[in-house]
Amino acid sequence: MGGMGFDEAAAAVIQAGRAAAARGWVPATSGNFSVRLDGGRMLVTRSGRDKGRLVPADLAEVAIDGPAPAGTSAETPLHQALYRDDPAIGAIFHVHSPASMLISHLRAGDGVLALAGWELQKAFAGITTHDVTVTVPVFPNDQDTVALAGRVSAHLATPRPGGQVAAPGYLLAGHGIYAWGATPADAERHLDAFDALFSLSLELRRIAG
Repeated sequence: MGGMGFDEAAAAVIQAGRAAAARGWVPATSGNFSVRLDGGRMLVTRSGRDKGRLVPADLAEVAIDGPAPAGTSAETPLHQALYRDDPAIGAIFHVHSPASMLISHLRAGDGVLALAGWELQKAFAGITTHDVTVTVPVFPNDQDTVALAGRVSAHLATPRPGGQVAAPGYLLAGHGIYAWGATPADAERHLDAFDALFSLSLELRRIAG
């Protein structure tokens, strides 16, 4: 799959950062956002930038197959691995929304969060029914993001059991959600759906005691 040009990609990342900041999903300078560019490259947020106030200078062009340059997000290898593994991915957005951080803590020992029976699951690309189990992997957080990216890649390459569908995203324990899509609009929609489903799951757990 081809990517965007710089100006279009920069506008998409800046818009996504502002939208996430408005919802309280990227407190302080947390989170990172990327879009696939033409020519085997991606555009990714630089380290330590306020995602609600991004400008083009806060973004860096990075080779998908190359080393992560100094100054880019420490989690750049996680983005690179997803783009390498799946040519259909055009955008990856990572946020620290409260619901994603809470549920990732709660399900860290399980290694997976299963979503089933929710009509909103149909917001995920390729899912046309509530009558399926959508699995969201939960990985332990690791400051060695190259090693972490390898573990994520190995897991995502493993076929899901019958009746299960892999979600377009994964959780890092205590660290929030990575979501992706074919376009920036898809990635934003998936983030929105994840947040609502995580919030519903947390409330259901509270009610059930």
